Amino acid sequence: MRSAPEDDSISVEERIYASITAALLQGRLRPGAQLVERDLAAAFGCTRGALRKVLARLGFEGKLVLEANRGAFVPSPSEEDIRQVYRARHIVEAGIVAALCGSLSAAHKRRLRGHVRSEEKASRAGAVEESVRLAGQFHVLLTELAGGTELLGLVGQLVAKTELYKALFDPSKGSTCSADEHMQIIEALDAGDLHAALAAMREHLSELEERVVEQVRKSAAGEDLGAVFGV
Repeated sequence: MRSAPEDDSISVEERIYASITAALLQGRLRPGAQLVERDLAAAFGCTRGALRKVLARLGFEGKLVLEANRGAFVPSPSEEDIRQVYRARHIVEAGIVAALCGSLSAAHKRRLRGHVRSEEKASRAGAVEESVRLAGQFHVLLTELAGGTELLGLVGQLVAKTELYKALFDPSKGSTCSADEHMQIIEALDAGDLHAALAAMREHLSELEERVVEQVRKSAAGEDLGAVFGV
């Protein structure tokens, strides 16, 4: 059994982790911003040791960039960085679709359709953070149902990266994942139509990729003053 001080330390680290993750996914930290240890430790009222454990975890997950002798930074991905992550998702998730096609059990179908209903509910309620979480979790759930235990960590990390990239450049609109597109994937898998299932996943991921890249390009082009001031 852990002692009380150890439990307190763990809860502090989890609180810091949740706070930084939320700030990233809500777009409250700009791309390339440095997270200064001294300032963060003061803000959270924690030791630098506890903070460094959290920063190391976020760095391992790809949510922060850790540079030796410089510190922790918010990622500032290029268009090519984003395309590489989506390329990896295309390859991995095509295999997951192939493994699931025509083999969904009744329980699997219930879980998937129930998940999409939750996505729709979050979207209607305007719950941006929950909508983003559920949309990404759909892809992790497919991996789980395919029996891809060894892939769960990889898919979770890739999904987290693409969610973060979207949040960094366009945090206001919630998830770029469409519940309707998720349902199309489910229907094709249920029908055992591998061609349709692969096409649905490919088009879904490509659409996500282009939406994020479009926001990156807009960000690189600078502020649209005409849009800001209505002129």
